[in-house]
Amino acid sequence: MIKSNFLSDFKKFAMKGNVIDMAVGVIIGGAFGKIVTSIVNDIIMPPIGLLVGGMNFKDLKLVMQDEVLGADGAVEQAAVTLNYGNFLQQTFDFLIIAFSIFMVIRIIGNLSRKKEEEKAAEPAPAPAPSAEEKLLTEIRDLLKEKK
Repeated sequence: MIKSNFLSDFKKFAMKGNVIDMAVGVIIGGAFGKIVTSIVNDIIMPPIGLLVGGMNFKDLKLVMQDEVLGADGAVEQAAVTLNYGNFLQQTFDFLIIAFSIFMVIRIIGNLSRKKEEEKAAEPAPAPAPSAEEKLLTEIRDLLKEKK
């Protein structure tokens, strides 16, 4: 009994339109994020790195403790680093994604605003005459015929 209620409730929840719309949005958002990350990593950051001396931002780090090498030259303990370059890269990705989404929302808002303005500019259709107005119109027409 409990399982069937749980499953039926879950089915109702999962089949609601807004849940499915949200899932589609998350999937498209993930793909959009990959595109923006590629734009940042492959198109925007290389020229910026070149301008600042040919460095790759992901390589920027602060070494807090050097690596420990054994007698044979093998690494016994890896270095402890603070990778602030990767943080800068991710921040830059976020800013570009946020700006892109802002522009898309702004364009959609402008389009919907134009549609609303066009609807407001159209004259509203005249309301259908009431029964009383029809009767008065008939009386007026009959009086015109008598003259």
